[in-house]
Amino acid sequence: MALFQSSTRNIPDAPRAPRHVAVIMDGNGRWAKQRFLPRVAGHQRGVKTLRELVLTCLDMKIEYLTVFAFSSENWRRPADEVSFLMELFVKVLKREFKHLHKDNVRLKIIGDRSRLGDKLNHLITETEALTANNTALTFTVAANYGGRWDIMQATQAMLRAHPEFIDGFSEDDLAAYLSMSYAPEPDLFIRTGGEQRISNFLLWQLAYTELYFTDTLWPAFDRTELEKAIASYQHRERRFGRISEQLQQDKPVA
Repeated sequence: MALFQSSTRNIPDAPRAPRHVAVIMDGNGRWAKQRFLPRVAGHQRGVKTLRELVLTCLDMKIEYLTVFAFSSENWRRPADEVSFLMELFVKVLKREFKHLHKDNVRLKIIGDRSRLGDKLNHLITETEALTANNTALTFTVAANYGGRWDIMQATQAMLRAHPEFIDGFSEDDLAAYLSMSYAPEPDLFIRTGGEQRISNFLLWQLAYTELYFTDTLWPAFDRTELEKAIASYQHRERRFGRISEQLQQDKPVA
């Protein structure tokens, strides 16, 4: 049984402030190009933006932050850019993991680690172990991750553990093996950079998440931009299949 319930099977709480924010950090390369800089400069500036977002989420008491750092499709990018991103990941982990621990942040890395290399995998294991008991914020980085991969690996892992499920299983049975079984489904999804798609990110988990798209490029996404996204979320009516009148009936009487 998964720790958190599925929004397609149950009606979850719909907090006024999002408990879990998921982000596709898009636009690093275009931000650099606009400034006549190499694409890698955009990725470097994007790391600074991410560090600031983690601190902002801590300040806002957001419990879960999940970001898409590198998709399973990003291997199609130029080899020198992929190599730079892998090295940047190593440098960031080395530089930041002690700060994350000091700030009571739990770090989780999800995705297929088989292509990430021994050095990076060692750092991931070390950082996750160090921060495992931290409680202020669960910060998840999706690296070499794809939503379809996640569902496939969960199905395979479930059937290895429970071969009897070959004759049938429930959402809850499968959800326990998904990469993010430790977290509630995102309340708010943000994509920067102007594109309006979810690009194989958290396909299972985003079923009833509120989607927010902004033209702001990732390196320029700051606290003010996050506040705009949250304000948009707060004006949404989260019905989970119900009608507006039912929501009004469920509101507590003052």
